[in-house]
Amino acid sequence: MPVYEFTALDGSGKKIKGILDGDSESAVRQKIRSQGNYPVEIRETSSRTKKEKKGSLLSIQLGRRVAPQEIHVVTRQLATLLGAGIPLVQSLDGLIEQTANPVLKKIIAQIKDAVNEGNSLTVALEEHPRLFSKIYVNMVRAGEASGSLDVVLERLAEFGENQQALRSRIKAALLYPLFMALVGTVVLVLLITFIVPSITGVFEGTQQALPVPTLLLIGLSTLLQQFWWLLLLILALSSLGLSYGLSTSRGKKLLDRAKLALPGLRSLNTKIAAARFGRTLASLLAAGVPLTASLEIVKNIINNTILEEIINQACAELEKGRSLSQFLRDSPYFPPMLVQMIAVGEQSGALEKMLEKAADSYEKEVEAAILALTSMIEPVMILVMGVAVSFIVISILLPIFEMNQLIR
Repeated sequence: MPVYEFTALDGSGKKIKGILDGDSESAVRQKIRSQGNYPVEIRETSSRTKKEKKGSLLSIQLGRRVAPQEIHVVTRQLATLLGAGIPLVQSLDGLIEQTANPVLKKIIAQIKDAVNEGNSLTVALEEHPRLFSKIYVNMVRAGEASGSLDVVLERLAEFGENQQALRSRIKAALLYPLFMALVGTVVLVLLITFIVPSITGVFEGTQQALPVPTLLLIGLSTLLQQFWWLLLLILALSSLGLSYGLSTSRGKKLLDRAKLALPGLRSLNTKIAAARFGRTLASLLAAGVPLTASLEIVKNIINNTILEEIINQACAELEKGRSLSQFLRDSPYFPPMLVQMIAVGEQSGALEKMLEKAADSYEKEVEAAILALTSMIEPVMILVMGVAVSFIVISILLPIFEMNQLIR
């Protein structure tokens, strides 16, 4: 059944917008009038061309976004409706009425239209890859195949909410140090560019030889005043060059290798990867997705090309009859505790439970490590700011002290 977007006027003359489905435009017009509203514009949204679909995706990307939290809420609501025995199409109708975001409302209406045409929910979700990830689509596919779609959707909502909560805690921990670094940098640049010249200008009329720190400060101030545009250009070109380099396969591989090799980052990044690996793989296995297929999905979201290659090799070894724990034990990038819990899960037949426990443990360790790192960043930033300000003060005071000695 086609889906229509409409604009109408209510009894008080206020403009309202919404989405309705109907056999034709006239049927939708009658529905609007039966609700006591006057239709102004009716436009079909389900039979869009490829060009229109690209435009819709572009509009979502440019600002009309659907927040991840909204997807989690809709997923949980759909799980609740299906668990109560309500058919899928009627459940989607309920979601359309409850959803406030017009972009998400339109997408749910398109999903409902696809299901009405005889497609599975999985096929309908695959039409919107920006909103529904591979793990989401594959878990729904497994839920439809096993007849436990409501259980899988509930698990998906929990998985998404846990991942979002972890990301939010990490962002909150990093926000203050980043803000302080930005403010400190701006203050130092303004101080050297505008305040220092007015003070050091006093020394220009004297015949006194200025100390080296003062000359360095004057030179830096002059550089920022006269060549700020060149510095910005160099910074922009460096950023573009770095961005281009990291966008290439070789650059990304070098960066990913550095993340897993540098002493300060190795432990943190391996724990982050272990938590993401364990949580995602556990959710897929619990939804009924086969182990090899689950690993193919996990490698796409682990966000590290080195680990992707290892998981690819693991899939090949699994097809030869080797266990996952045996292969991962040979890799230096997977923590021993994770490998040991995978081995216990394989022997006991409770692999997903062991993976969930490992993910819980590593997520807590990641959060604690990031909090410890941010607590170290703050005093280091204060020290750097103190050294910079001290250099400026000393550079200004040294010639003044020398002038006082000459006067005496």
